[in-house]
Order: sequence, then structure tokens, then C-alpha cells
Amino acid sequence: MPVVSQPSTTLGYALFATRWLQAPLYFGLVAAQGVYVYKFFNELWNLILRCVTGQANETYVMLAVLKLVDVVMIANLLIMVIVGGYETFVSRIGLQGHRDQPEWLSHVNSNVLKVKLATAIVGISSVHLLQMFVDVHHTSQHSLLWGTVIHMAFIASAAILAYMSGPMAEHGDRSHKGHGHAPAHGQDGAGGGHCASTAVPAEFSTSTSAAATRTPAPSPVQVPIPAQATGSYLSPPLYENPSSYGDSSYENRNPSAYDSYETGAETRIRAARFPSRKQLEEFDEDHPRDFDREVLARLGKLDFVAARRNVVFVGPPGTGKTHLAVGLGVRACQAGHQVLFATAAQWAARLREARAAGRLAEELAALDSHPLLIVDEVGYTPFDADTAHLFFQLVAHRYERASLIVTGDRPLGRWDEIFGGAAPAMVDRLAHHAEIVRLEGDSYRMRRATSAWAE
Repeated sequence: MPVVSQPSTTLGYALFATRWLQAPLYFGLVAAQGVYVYKFFNELWNLILRCVTGQANETYVMLAVLKLVDVVMIANLLIMVIVGGYETFVSRIGLQGHRDQPEWLSHVNSNVLKVKLATAIVGISSVHLLQMFVDVHHTSQHSLLWGTVIHMAFIASAAILAYMSGPMAEHGDRSHKGHGHAPAHGQDGAGGGHCASTAVPAEFSTSTSAAATRTPAPSPVQVPIPAQATGSYLSPPLYENPSSYGDSSYENRNPSAYDSYETGAETRIRAARFPSRKQLEEFDEDHPRDFDREVLARLGKLDFVAARRNVVFVGPPGTGKTHLAVGLGVRACQAGHQVLFATAAQWAARLREARAAGRLAEELAALDSHPLLIVDEVGYTPFDADTAHLFFQLVAHRYERASLIVTGDRPLGRWDEIFGGAAPAMVDRLAHHAEIVRLEGDSYRMRRATSAWAE
């Protein structure tokens, strides 16, 4: 490593500190937003007065509403510039974990910001052009022509900017990967669900141990497997061979080399502690006897996360409940959401440990930073009354606050067999805002095992 001289380091720090000169500019934009708030309510008041006094015709109302929409869109553009620009070019705002954190702020960068600004400008231009066409009798052909030309120029520039941002981002990812060590082996868990470590994730364990050494194996043919994941849980990073970092222990890896390899989405996926990576596109929709494909397509849009709704997958073992839960969790991570996965037994151990340490309330509050929690394998082991009460507190705390995905082998009406007297109140809160997905069929794993045995 070359030694940097003290004068050059001081000069660099001084130049970097000049970014704070931009802070007053963003406060100026806040003042400009206040002007638009005043303009919005002024236009709204004039519209109401004209409608009440009968002076407003249909064309006037339409134009007035378009003006209001125009003002709101420009205000949204200002918010995007103020928050996103300050976060990117000046300093971190530190909204991570806040329940009102904008989804786009978690992965904002200069390229994303430029594309979002360009698309916002196209939207504003569309409203202006629509106003011209609505009031076409009072708009000259010259204005219509140039308004259309300018709008098309905005669309073309936004498309070019979006196209250029993609290769630029990919080039940045490749340059980051070049500084670290590439994985030595393929994704052993993606196709066949093979997991080489049986260690419980450290986040859900009371003791810390090194991950077991994984033996490289030839990558099997990628076959979509909807069956539930096996009981072994990969230690992070997922699907990586730790020996490629020069040590069989994950904890002893070179953090700088590995962290430079990760992207934001990969970091969230790794932190989620999925048993293996599953994609919704890999799900074998023909395997379950009774399966609503439209529900899966709707859930894949992740609207339930933004609406703080729940998803419950119910069905016999091997019908694909965990596959779907992990697939939704991976997609949520790619969309910028923090996700945490664990089996019901692991959640029980985590909550019991927090209660024993006298920090159960703090633990539930800390989980609010994850818009989506996944509770897998509910029903395979009944819980005592104390543990059932802990699960009730988890569900009640997240009720209308954040989303849960739950997988289980029995319908909600039989949860008293698992949670006893706490079941009715728990089911009432869980199912109030929930999508209940029922999967019927034989075990996919058993079908493959029987087929292999017959051969």
C-alpha cells in the first residue's frame, strides 16, 4: 500500500468537507416547496369558489385539477431532489429502520436519482401537454407542435439516461468484484437445495461457532424445486465456498475483499438468513393440485409489504410453502426491503432469550427495521403456553405495522393445537390483513425420491 503524505490527506479531507456548502441549497429548495404548498391551496380555493358560485364549466375544472396535479408532481420532484440529493452528495440522513422511510431511499445513488428525476420531468411534461390538448381551442398550433416536440425530447433523453445508467451500474459492480475474490464454486443451493452447513444462523443462536467446512460438489442440473427447504441453514454468505477466501471459517475471512464484492441487494439477501436462494420463477406451478397462479403473480408485486399486510401459506409438507416464502423474501430484498427468515422454533428461541434478558420490548422494536419477517414451519412442533404468548406478542406488535409471511401445515382454525389458548387472538390479528394461500398436493421431495428409487 502506498503511503499517503499528510499534506495531500489534509487537502483531500478539506475538499471533501466542501460538500457541506450544498446544504443551504437544499434548505432553499425546502423554502421553494413551501411556495408550492401556498400555490396549491390558492388554486384549490379558487376552484372551490368558482364551483360554488357556478362560474366553473367542465373544461375549467379539468384544467384546474391538472394544475393541482402539476403542482403536486413538482413538489414530489423537489422532495426527491432534497432528500435523495442530500443523502447522495452531502451526508447520510439516517432513516434506516424508520417505518416511513421511502422505499427508493434505501438504494439511492447518483444514477438512480438522475433516472428518477428524468422520469418525474417526463410526468410533469405530460401534464402540461395534456393541459394544452384539453384547452386546444385556446392554444395555437405552434404551441401544440413545440409542446409535443419538447415532450418527446424529454422522453428520449430519459430513455437514453436510463439505458446509460444500466451499463454504468454493471461496470461499477464488475469493478467492485475485481477487487475481491470471486466465488470458487457455483450456487450449490439454488438448484437442488443442497446445503453444506448444518449450523444454525448466529443471529438465532446463543453461542458463536465457526461454520462447518464445505466440500465442493459438482453443480447439479438446475431443476425448479418447490418443496420446502431442508433443515440445514447456510451460514453467510449464501452459496459461497469459504475456502475461496483462504480459510474454511467464515468468521476468519478477509472482510474487505468480500464486502467489496457484495451489492446492496446481495447484502440484504445474506442478512435475511434464507436457508437457500429460491426464485418465484423457479416454482413448479404444475405440482400442487390446487394452486391459484393469479395470487402468486399479485404477491410477486410486493404490494402487501407496502400495505403492511401478511401472507400465510398453508399445506402439507413438500408442497412448496418455503419455496414461495423465500422467493418473496428474495424479491423483497432486491426491492430494497430488509427481511429476516427463521423457523418457528428459531423465532421461539430468540424471543425466549430476549425475555430472559429483560429486553423483549426492545427486541420487538428492533425488528421494526425489517418490513418483512418470515416464520417458517409453524405447526411441526407445539409450543407451551409461555412460548405461545411470546408468538402472540410478536404478531400483535407487528399488527398493521409491518408484514409477516407464515408457512404452516395446518389451517388457522386448528392453530389451537399449536398455540393453545393464545391461538384465537393471534389468528385474529394475523388473518385480519392477510392473503391465505392454500397448497394441496403430494410431497415434491417424496415424488423425486420415489422416482429415483424406481430408476
